[in-house]
This record gives sequence, structure tokens and C-alpha cells, in this order.
Amino acid sequence: MTGLRQARVSDHPALVECVQTWWGDSRTPEQARELSLLLPKLFLQFFSGTSLVREDEAGAVEAFLVGFYSGDNGHEAYIHFVGVDPRLRGQGVARGLYEAFFRRAAEAGRTEVRAITSPGNTGSIAFHRAMGFECEAGDREIDGVPVHGDYDGRGQARVCFRKRLDGVAVTPR
Repeated sequence: MTGLRQARVSDHPALVECVQTWWGDSRTPEQARELSLLLPKLFLQFFSGTSLVREDEAGAVEAFLVGFYSGDNGHEAYIHFVGVDPRLRGQGVARGLYEAFFRRAAEAGRTEVRAITSPGNTGSIAFHRAMGFECEAGDREIDGVPVHGDYDGRGQARVCFRKRLDGVAVTPR
């Protein structure tokens, strides 16, 4: 993937701006600002080594993935937040970010990756399924999708995904 690099703490302001701009077409400015709060600076302070940024030739952010390896479960990794410039959506950019993360996680000895989304985010659900994630059984279903009610607090249901990294090619050392 052209222009792909490890994230840096100094990327934080640009990533927040990307979230607020890129999601501005589907949310109010206040909603886009609230969404950017899911990406506090601490994720880059502590997980920049496992997060990725894709830049264009001029150095502007085109896409990013914030993910980390579990400190409690040595076999798991987690993808927390992914953003792609709307002009590049549908061109395999997110797929490339995910595949790069999968390879790096497998090279670090991780055997599965997890992610979550809200039940109403049908695009995210479809994308994760297309990437080989399975929905974990929940305590109820919404539109045929297993959901974990109150996952992030009262009324904050989530769809939880898991993907085994069996067969992910790792770079020979």
C-alpha cells in the first residue's frame, strides 16, 4: 500500500481533523466532533507502534487505522478506529489497512483480531463480514445480527467481531 507507515503521536491533530471532516457528510458538526472523541491522543501515545497511517505524495493523511495488541491476552489484537477519505472509499484502501494490520499482528504472534461496531452501522457490519470476521453470539439479535446489549453502558449495544489469523502470510525474518 503506497504511503503506508506507522502512526506517530504527532498525527493526532490531523486524525481528529480527518474524522470531523470525513464524517461531516453523514453527521452534524457536533456529531462528527463527538465521534472524534473516540480517538483520544492516548491511543497514539501508547499504540502508535501498532497503528497505521496512509499518506498521499504531499504527506496528507488519506486513511488510518488505530489498533493495538492486548496486554491481557497474548493472542489477541484489536482494531479500534479506521478512517478513509470519502474520495477513496470503495477502492480497497480500508481492506489494505486491515490486511497490513493482520500481517503485523500475526508477525507479533497474535492469532485473532477483534473489533466492535454499533448495530446501526450496517456498512461496518458488512465490511467486517467481507473481511472474514465472524459476529460473536450476543444476548439478542437486531435485523438478524447478534448484538451485545448495554455493551458500552445502558442503551449502548454493540456488534462484536472476531477473526482468526490462520493462514495470514507473515514476512520472513
